[in-house]
Amino acid sequence: MSDNIYEKFNVKKVINASGKMTILGGSRVNYDVLSYMKEGASNFYEVKDLLDKTGEYVSRILNVEASYIVSSASSGIAQCIATTISKEDYSLIMNLYNEDNKKREVIIPKGHIINYGTAIDIPISMGGGKIKEAGYSNKCEVVDVEALINDNTAALIYIKSHHCVQKGILDIEDYIEIGEKYNLPVIVDAAAEEDLIKYYDLGADAVIYSGTKALEGPTSGIVIGKREFINNLKFQGNGIGRVMKIGKENILGLTKAIEIYINKNKLSIMEQEGRLNNFNQELNKINGVQAINKRDEAGRAIIRSEISFDENITKISVVDITKRLKSGEIKIYTRDYKASLGKIEIDIRDVSDDELNIILTKIKDILKV
Repeated sequence: MSDNIYEKFNVKKVINASGKMTILGGSRVNYDVLSYMKEGASNFYEVKDLLDKTGEYVSRILNVEASYIVSSASSGIAQCIATTISKEDYSLIMNLYNEDNKKREVIIPKGHIINYGTAIDIPISMGGGKIKEAGYSNKCEVVDVEALINDNTAALIYIKSHHCVQKGILDIEDYIEIGEKYNLPVIVDAAAEEDLIKYYDLGADAVIYSGTKALEGPTSGIVIGKREFINNLKFQGNGIGRVMKIGKENILGLTKAIEIYINKNKLSIMEQEGRLNNFNQELNKINGVQAINKRDEAGRAIIRSEISFDENITKISVVDITKRLKSGEIKIYTRDYKASLGKIEIDIRDVSDDELNIILTKIKDILKV
């Protein structure tokens, strides 16, 4: 039997032009990270000590007060919420869902109630939180948040994601100011964000990142924040954190990934545009197709090709185009959030030049060009 993964398990090859998506495995892990993971898997450590020491190391190289590695960004959300409820109280850590403790309300802008593969309600509820939605789906101001604050408020959470409503929602700076005004911890879910210190520097108590998106590490997450918060977060290892623990190899893999990430030269806006220009030019030769460079809507330094299809000319719906792209020996995943509007996007961060040519050829085949 072949040991080729695609043949052995009969899975299809994938070209990931969608971005750092969990459903596609996040990102490619480089060999230096894999080497650290291999060494970690081959040896023994006191895991608590390893978590403490790697957290100290990451804090040092990022110049932040404290950090702690967790098994995923979602587990980071759950454990951060639990931390705001139980703090260092052992009884609450071990009895997180005890309704006698009423101080568990978590305020979130209504426009941040999203599904990122699961509903945001789930990790918040797992952490013992009771969601209180501030404002409306398309509008949330300071007054909407402050109106919900009471003696049972445990925390404020802000989701920084392209999934969220961007227009009409108060800025993260204003949100953090509310937390400071009312002495409430502010948690920022920045799972796919690229700047590891921006929200910490703004004053957030805890900022959560995925290890397998921008950081290109193994399945993992990291919480960066204020020392008191992170010290209390560690207690969750004896509570809900025990059912979402991370292995030694991934602890070390993420640590190495962060080290590499902060020292590597990232692809500039101009370089991303340069890679896409020829691709766009070829698409623009097709009747009924327009391709332009588009900046990431959530404000990250990412350029994508936005391809618009005139269905009256192409005689095929964009939804059908995306289905056809995912068929065949190689599945091509594009960013399909605007498919109902007649558009798809190509994210090239994990796409080689050869793969970009395959995408172009496939689109031409589908359109019978």
